Amino acid sequence: MKNFDELKELVEINSYTKNKEGVDANAKLYESKMAKLGFTCRVFEREEIGDHLLFESHRREGKKLLLLGHMDTVFPKGSFCDFKEDSEWIYGPGVCDMKGGNIVAIEALRNIYSTHGKIENIDFMLVSDEEGGSDDSKFVTANIAKNYDYCMVYEAAGENLEIVVARKGAGTFYIDIEGKAAHAGNNYKLGIDANLEAAYKIQELIKLTNLKEGTTVNVGKVEGGVGANTISPCAKLTFEVRYTQTCERDRVLEAINKIVKTSHVKGTNSYLTGGIQRDVMEENPAQMKFLKNIENYTDQKLLTEKRGGVSDANIISSHGTPALDGFGPFGDGDHTAHERALKSSFTQRIELSTKIFKGLLEGKI
Repeated sequence: MKNFDELKELVEINSYTKNKEGVDANAKLYESKMAKLGFTCRVFEREEIGDHLLFESHRREGKKLLLLGHMDTVFPKGSFCDFKEDSEWIYGPGVCDMKGGNIVAIEALRNIYSTHGKIENIDFMLVSDEEGGSDDSKFVTANIAKNYDYCMVYEAAGENLEIVVARKGAGTFYIDIEGKAAHAGNNYKLGIDANLEAAYKIQELIKLTNLKEGTTVNVGKVEGGVGANTISPCAKLTFEVRYTQTCERDRVLEAINKIVKTSHVKGTNSYLTGGIQRDVMEENPAQMKFLKNIENYTDQKLLTEKRGGVSDANIISSHGTPALDGFGPFGDGDHTAHERALKSSFTQRIELSTKIFKGLLEGKI
């Protein structure tokens, strides 16, 4: 791939998750490109975020493949929005995460269209809120997952062009603690210290971390109290859980509930909200068979890796559809003003996806 003009056009239209106008403007560009390849577009209209899109191809007997990407990026309008390039790299919001990945998929579909004249059994889902946690689109994605035999996700490739076969599950939780305010000088004994209860709970939560098993619990934000002269009447803990195994998820969730129900400071009451946003993506036999079929057909060994970060591959995988991730270009600096993608990796990724699509159409994958 030598010309990045299409990617430049997408990048220069801000598509911050909460910028519905910008995300929908990107969506119109994708719709135009996919219509030329014979796809019909099912639009999942939304009022406060960008619409989600499902591009559907012609149907025939045989395996069905879902391609999955997202249109949104993390920088608000007016911040990081420039596109530039040098001899090796392109720079800008989304060049690797993941407007660049979307372009890889589209280029490969164009290759198939040019040689076959029609694309069959390959659909492409583009959601608008992945960077915000997919709180809305995850229900759409989960609902359509059952319609496909395989899924390929176009997040960025690894440094050595690895395919992603596993991702940690992740959840965000909140514990609200109620105590009782009192004057810290005159009526100290009348107070019920919510901050002290929070301190006990923080320690118990952190103890749930098991690095050997890949499980982490991070209390990232602590709020509470009124002032130095007042016993704290309230506190709030915001924490994240990440895990690599379903059994670890169950262990941690059970322990969290116990921590919430246990009061170290008599008279405090605690309430838990939040939950798992994306469940764990674990290696599984069906997924490994999909990978092996790809390797056999393309006659190449694909490097693989496991990642601590989450993507919508978690959603597809947790609903039983074999998923492989990391089919986008290699890049780094994503979610920062230094995001970039390696030009040469686009060519490799487009060639790989083209071969996979061809194998699917021939019934060999």
